[in-house]
Amino acid sequence: MERISRLFWPVVVVPKNAVVKNVEGVSRSQKLLTELGFVKPAHNGTYQLMPMAQRVLDKCADLVRRRMRSVGGQQISMPVLTPSELWKKSGRLDGDITEFFLLEDRHKKQFILSPTHEEAVTGMLASIAPISHKQLPLRLFQIGPKFRDELKPRFGLIRSKEFIMKDLYTFDRNAATALETYNQLTVAYDALFQQLEVPFVKVKAATGMMGGSLSHEYHYLANSGEDQLIKCNTCDYAANVETTGETNDSKICPFCNSPEVQRVRGIEVGHTFVLNDKYSRPLKATFLQENGKPEYLVMGCYGIGISRLVAAAVEVLSTERELHWPTLLAPFDLCIIGAKQGSKEEKVAHEIEHQFCLSLNGVCSDEEVLIDDRNYLTIGKRLMEAKKMGYPMIVVISGKSDGTAPKLELHLKHATMEVELSEALSVISQYTRRKQKLYSIISESNQSLNISKASFG
Repeated sequence: MERISRLFWPVVVVPKNAVVKNVEGVSRSQKLLTELGFVKPAHNGTYQLMPMAQRVLDKCADLVRRRMRSVGGQQISMPVLTPSELWKKSGRLDGDITEFFLLEDRHKKQFILSPTHEEAVTGMLASIAPISHKQLPLRLFQIGPKFRDELKPRFGLIRSKEFIMKDLYTFDRNAATALETYNQLTVAYDALFQQLEVPFVKVKAATGMMGGSLSHEYHYLANSGEDQLIKCNTCDYAANVETTGETNDSKICPFCNSPEVQRVRGIEVGHTFVLNDKYSRPLKATFLQENGKPEYLVMGCYGIGISRLVAAAVEVLSTERELHWPTLLAPFDLCIIGAKQGSKEEKVAHEIEHQFCLSLNGVCSDEEVLIDDRNYLTIGKRLMEAKKMGYPMIVVISGKSDGTAPKLELHLKHATMEVELSEALSVISQYTRRKQKLYSIISESNQSLNISKASFG
């Protein structure tokens, strides 16, 4: 169990009557994550992640890693420095690269601080080509830092110059099997976003500088989103406005002609592409067919902005004053608050707290429990902070009793109740089981996730 007194947690203290300036362009997630000690600005567009944020990011990365492995993804790591000559071969170096960092080493060799790794992974396969058709389909992914020289970094982790991304690259023998792979990966993406329980929309998207023949984006809907989307409530058609050819005042679905069309704003958190041979042909990445003849690999790429996803989830779920997390990403599941030092209940409450913590064994993982041991603060002060942090469950142990058994205050997202120790353990156990059910989603099916939805939000 972690104790707050041992946790590096640099909360920003804003004086009660302070006048806050320069709030324009600050999103809800940026404000909350900064003030509550999750991130600290380093330089313009870059951020330092504090231990609380790192816990959330690690959980998100682990969830994504599990999902990619479930569809045959193998994790690798590639250098963040990509030789610019690879981008020259693919043709992208001659495009608009104003958002990319270009570097030179002492030998005047030029590199790109990679915003993405299509050229690098294709070049790697080309160096060992041709591979056998028996090795296909091949699915390689990595999780790590990416870089873009954003002209106007905004909204904290949502649009920054350095970010954490999962990028997966697929290699197939022909267009038909590449499309099969694409369908499998988009099903996996759908399942992942269902696990996170944040409302999302999957939209048809432009391929842009990435190229290819097919592309979809995954968006969280938020007023701070930079993408304009069209969403039909009749046929579930959805697209990025830039792909529809429609004017901004059009209110008719281009697919079913229904007038039930919404224009909404979204934060892109995932993107999928069928790339065909855009990279494999110029970089000469091939495989040997059954007849022994070489053929160009057919590629796809699949990205999820992990640090952006975390911030976007906060943006959608939270209030102006309190963080709210997806169930699987909360930094801790349970926060325990004991009696104030020197209070008349302190001794009894301490004994109850000890008994309660022992009883949690087998009910809730120790790694998911945070004890607010700052007993020099009032219960009210610590409870207020815990609610701002968004812990799904908060237990206050104040030494109360009904004469026969101690009473605990249990605070959930939408409910507060006074319960006996056994009842509190039952609720915590129920929450843990629900988490396990969320972890076990393996397809688009979402049939068994309604356990105490009303209680836990």
